[in-house]
Amino acid sequence: MRKTMLSPKSTELVEASLPAVAAAIGEISELFYARMFEEHPVLQRDLFNRGNQANGTQPQALAGSVAAFAAGLLAGQTPDAMLRRIAHKHVSVGVTPGQYAVVHKHLLGAVAEVLQVSEEIGAAWSEVYWLMADTLIGLERFLPRGWEEHRVIARFQETDDVVTFVVRPLNGPVPPSQAGQYVSVQVELEDGARQIRQYSLSGRTDDALQFSVKRDGEVSNHLHDEVVAGSVINVSQPSGDVTLEPGDGPVLLASAGIGCTPMVAMLAELAAVGSPREVIAVHGDRDQFTHPFRADLAQLVGKLDNGLAHVFYERPVGEWPAERTGYVDLAGIDLPQDTTAYLCGPTPFLKAMRAQLLGAGVTDIHYEVFGPDLTR
Repeated sequence: MRKTMLSPKSTELVEASLPAVAAAIGEISELFYARMFEEHPVLQRDLFNRGNQANGTQPQALAGSVAAFAAGLLAGQTPDAMLRRIAHKHVSVGVTPGQYAVVHKHLLGAVAEVLQVSEEIGAAWSEVYWLMADTLIGLERFLPRGWEEHRVIARFQETDDVVTFVVRPLNGPVPPSQAGQYVSVQVELEDGARQIRQYSLSGRTDDALQFSVKRDGEVSNHLHDEVVAGSVINVSQPSGDVTLEPGDGPVLLASAGIGCTPMVAMLAELAAVGSPREVIAVHGDRDQFTHPFRADLAQLVGKLDNGLAHVFYERPVGEWPAERTGYVDLAGIDLPQDTTAYLCGPTPFLKAMRAQLLGAGVTDIHYEVFGPDLTR
């Protein structure tokens, strides 16, 4: 049976050392990654997002997840939503159980070097790590994983910097997916690195998947510039646990920028079945011309008997209601307290929406974030 609690002695040691570990987690993470990549350069080249390594967000995400898990153990709670999110990300990029031992070696070595902790404290944090790792390995065992070559059968320019790709497996049927999920796409760059990025599904048919990509980094640039109809790309099984839950209560779909992609897919799913639920779609963008799926949003909401759309533009072009200018603000939107909220967008947007929702008494909140999760 998998162990789910810290031993009493480790609990005491982790509780005493958690403030010091949390305070030094940036330095610990930096040293950890440097050590691991020196010994396993292929992980840096092919598995970890080089952009997130360069800007420091990956170490921050690691710090947040380890600290949150340790704090949860001390409080007698397990951060299930966080662990599910990490598990889906791991299988989407191909993390294997054996790689957890590699991380353990270098992470605990970095903790010992930075904080000069005793062997006892090191062993206690090792216990924390393996509790988290074993939980993730258990979750990942039951999730679909694997890569398939897909042919691009179409591509559409949604806005100046957003392209939609429609892809079909070269062999076998289209894998099952749910609105709100994402796929990983692996491309070979000019320097030989096989980098991986996740993109939300913005739609699907019986024989094809659709995902949309905003130009904002080396992989997205490669997809925009090099991948055309007829190209073959490596695509993972669909992953992600932020999907529409069954029920008949009100639903909020709130997004900003390219975060609209999973929300449009959810909206399409609700419209396809003629859902009678109250559906509130909220989106924020720079202006009308940077808003992907603008026409789809209006069309899909129009198909719902109880659908409403609220769109905010920071710098709208032409006439636009003053109360819809600027960042998304839920204050003027009627949100029943039994609303189930789904959010997707940049970290500042997610934090602001979560605070506004909790202030309005809405607590059933689900979110998807592109890149490392820094919302804690």
